[in-house]
Amino acid sequence: MNKVILMGRLTKDPEVRYSQSAQPLAIARYTLAVNRRFKRDGEPDADFINIVSFGKSGEFAEKFFKKGQQVCIVGRLQIRTYDDANGNRRWMTEVIAEEQHFAESKSSFEQRMAMEPNETPVPAPENNNADGFVPIDESFDDDLPF
Repeated sequence: MNKVILMGRLTKDPEVRYSQSAQPLAIARYTLAVNRRFKRDGEPDADFINIVSFGKSGEFAEKFFKKGQQVCIVGRLQIRTYDDANGNRRWMTEVIAEEQHFAESKSSFEQRMAMEPNETPVPAPENNNADGFVPIDESFDDDLPF
């Protein structure tokens, strides 16, 4: 089974292009910054994952997704190859989105953006769950070997 579920913040607004077929198809590309659960010394705090959505999903991403917004993506992992301008073989890994969901309320996102318009802020943990999400207890030990 090939299934990927990610939650993260958009690093910039989605870029949308349309195919050159008889019925043009929207192709949206964007990147999610997904926080790592554990941080080791010298490692980055987040992974930056390329996402692609097609058709109506691509049009949805173009219209509603904005830089800094927290979203949840369900899709499949795809690895493809291509030859660059110098003839070198390159590999690209991306997630093909099958479902796209908002992971924060519109008012919460707009409030954060109004407070810090030039940066993508990291929200502080809140004790209320007015937006429908319950805080996760980070002290939980899941006995992972790494």
